[in-house]
Amino acid sequence: MLRADCSRQVFRFGWSLCLGLSLGLSLVRGQDESAQPVEVAEVIETEILQGHRVVGTVNPLRTSTVGAATAGRVADFLVNVGQAVTVGQPLAQLRTETLKIELRAANAELELYRQQLVEQQNGSRAEDVAEAEAQLQVARAAQENASAQLVRLRALAASGAATDADLEDARERASITQFAFSAADAAAKRVKSGPREERIAQAAAQVELQQQRVNLIKDRIEKHTLRAPFDGFVSAEYTEVGAWVASGDPVAQVIQLNQVEIQAPVTAQYAIRLKRGDAVRVEFPELPDKLLTGTIDRVVPMADSRARTFPVLVRLDNEIHDGAPLLMAGMLARVDLPAGGQQLMPLVPKDALVLNARERSVYVVDLDAQSSELPTGIVRKVPVQLGVAVDDLIQVSGALSAGQLVVVVGNERLIPESRVKIVPRSADSEPAQ
Repeated sequence: MLRADCSRQVFRFGWSLCLGLSLGLSLVRGQDESAQPVEVAEVIETEILQGHRVVGTVNPLRTSTVGAATAGRVADFLVNVGQAVTVGQPLAQLRTETLKIELRAANAELELYRQQLVEQQNGSRAEDVAEAEAQLQVARAAQENASAQLVRLRALAASGAATDADLEDARERASITQFAFSAADAAAKRVKSGPREERIAQAAAQVELQQQRVNLIKDRIEKHTLRAPFDGFVSAEYTEVGAWVASGDPVAQVIQLNQVEIQAPVTAQYAIRLKRGDAVRVEFPELPDKLLTGTIDRVVPMADSRARTFPVLVRLDNEIHDGAPLLMAGMLARVDLPAGGQQLMPLVPKDALVLNARERSVYVVDLDAQSSELPTGIVRKVPVQLGVAVDDLIQVSGALSAGQLVVVVGNERLIPESRVKIVPRSADSEPAQ
């Protein structure tokens, strides 16, 4: 009864609580110093969908054919097929000498316009203001002299000592000097107030226009560098140094392999039972010692008209070691889909499995009749066959029964008939709640 309750609690609360319920660790003093410390979990039984095995193919998560954004000659091809690349890494470089000359000229013109804008914003120099003020004083003195001369000639003309012509000339000079004074006064005010706001705005607009011309040339230069669109591997080369490429021509192909997508054909009777997010176990003939699980990403709702099968896409995390992926595009995969009938099946944690090229097995602990402070026992190796994945558990078939204890930490160093002592599960080894 305790073990049946424990089997139900495993799914709700995790392995460590189940272990506490099943073992009931005693406080008796003394330990077997020769026993190896291990962590264990119970074999549980529950009704799950049986597995349906299909064969699929590993595909990259993404494939991108990087093309030339502009025409040009290849100055340098920077990668090799099979090489790992990171996002933004240059793949190839087209010649840009002419564009760089244009950029230097555009930057020089931009600097010219910027200095003109600064000149407008700084306003009139002190020397210009002083010059305008001096010219105004000259005009004022001339105007005052002409006005005084006109007054004298009027008096002389009244006494008959000056002619009408002299008086008319005096009036004209007075008018001219008055106009000159007004002009000098206006000029002095204009110099003192500085440039108009409209002129400053025009200069600023000219700077912005030239800046955009510079940006346009920079963008054209940037388009001459072909870059990786994401982290991945170069899977194909389409050009070489010295070749001419037109706009849109392919340069290289990059595939993303940090995750892979396995495509497997499934008949309708099984496809309709699959749900997005279902855990699936995947085997590879080349990797017999690897336990790999993924999730169903989607079922394509359109069958192949000849085979009447629906593509099922399984997403699987990949391992990258020293720049080389564990799973490569095109590999054959055997996928166990949870699409069969319901059946009462034993389940063990993934960590309980010991895998090698010859067999799959688990270590079962047979407890001693009398337990010390830490329960002890003898382990025996039980060969199993694997079934479907259920979250962090794997369905197995073999000489196992519900309630037995299997080693989940420390099993990699065990041999059959080893003596072990059971220690509480650590926080790092407990499954997520």
